[in-house]
Amino acid sequence: MSIRDTSAQDVHTSPPRSRRLLRRWLLPGVVSALVLIGLAWVVFGWSGAARSVDATRLRIAEVTRGDLVRDISAEGRVIAANSPTLYAVASGTVALKVVAGDVVKQGQILAEIDSPELRSKLAQEESTLASLQAEADRTALDARIARAEARKLVEQAQVERTAAERELQRSQRAYEAGVVAEVDFAKAKDALKKADIGLASTREDANLQGQGANLDARNKQLLAERQHAVVTETRRQVDALSLRSPFNGQVGQIQVAQHSNVVASAPVLSVVDLALFEVEIKVPESFARDLGIGMPAEIRSGTELFPAEVSAVSAEVVNGEVAARLRFSDRQPPGLRQNQRLSARILLDTQRDVLMVERGPFVEQGGGQYAYVIDGNFTVKRPISIGRSSVSAVEIISGLKAGDRVVVFGSEAFQNEPKVRVFGL
Repeated sequence: MSIRDTSAQDVHTSPPRSRRLLRRWLLPGVVSALVLIGLAWVVFGWSGAARSVDATRLRIAEVTRGDLVRDISAEGRVIAANSPTLYAVASGTVALKVVAGDVVKQGQILAEIDSPELRSKLAQEESTLASLQAEADRTALDARIARAEARKLVEQAQVERTAAERELQRSQRAYEAGVVAEVDFAKAKDALKKADIGLASTREDANLQGQGANLDARNKQLLAERQHAVVTETRRQVDALSLRSPFNGQVGQIQVAQHSNVVASAPVLSVVDLALFEVEIKVPESFARDLGIGMPAEIRSGTELFPAEVSAVSAEVVNGEVAARLRFSDRQPPGLRQNQRLSARILLDTQRDVLMVERGPFVEQGGGQYAYVIDGNFTVKRPISIGRSSVSAVEIISGLKAGDRVVVFGSEAFQNEPKVRVFGL
């Protein structure tokens, strides 16, 4: 027994003609209208700009308000603040006591120079000094003898004057008693006057002889002192034949070979003071006029920052750069080596609460007179005025406001057009 389905009851019908026409033309019409609208929108957008640029080729920064820190960032190399070179004071043969890299103490002998010529000169000068000193001593002795002889003559004249005075007193008493004639009394007066004149003359001669003897002795002594200075200098040069370390440090570069002959004033070796290092950086010429000794700075070693200050600024510009030195203010990183590379940052000044934007090539390209500002899907060229700038930001004086988005990189693709479309924003 089989069960029959309902297929015998189904009746085939066709839709009305109007519905078929609607289905055939409505959908293509809607699609065509949407396409026309899209084309119109594209044409309208393209008609507002002469060029278009992909947003991936641009860097856009937002204008903000805040503190503008003017600074200079640069890579520097570590140099020894105190690294003198020791020179040969005379020609001779060098005997080195150290090698490059040795740690040395203050006063330690680093090298010795054998100079027979200088040692012979010292012996000759010492002999001359001994001779001149003997002459000075002999002259001083002669001066003492001359003064003693002059003193003897003065004392004799003094005795003669005393005797003449006593004879005058005796003649006066005898004359008053009528025993001596007046002529004898007058002779006694004349004898006293003669004794006075002799005493005065003897005293003056003694004084002049003493002065002359003193001058001779002083002259000889000055000659001896001059020679003593020559001997002292020559002895210092002989002592300087032993090159000693001026401080605790490390031997740097050795510029002569062992047991080689050197001439006077030839460099022998250098010593590096390990306790004091500085960092030398190159600063662009445009920032040179803003640099000053004593400005605060920061030096980065690894992940740590060390405070520093500007200790020196070069007076000349070389290849568009100025050399400056930074000195550690408090402490320096451990284990520094000469010519080690470190990053440094000099803080010029801080402008409080200013309008600023990220610095980019647009500043140099437009001379700071205009910028491209994002307006919807377009960038519009707008005149601006800039003020001070740092390595990372530039101050905006007029033409922009906080929140504006500015093309800081890639605006050279706009080719100075007043309005450019940017797709992909």
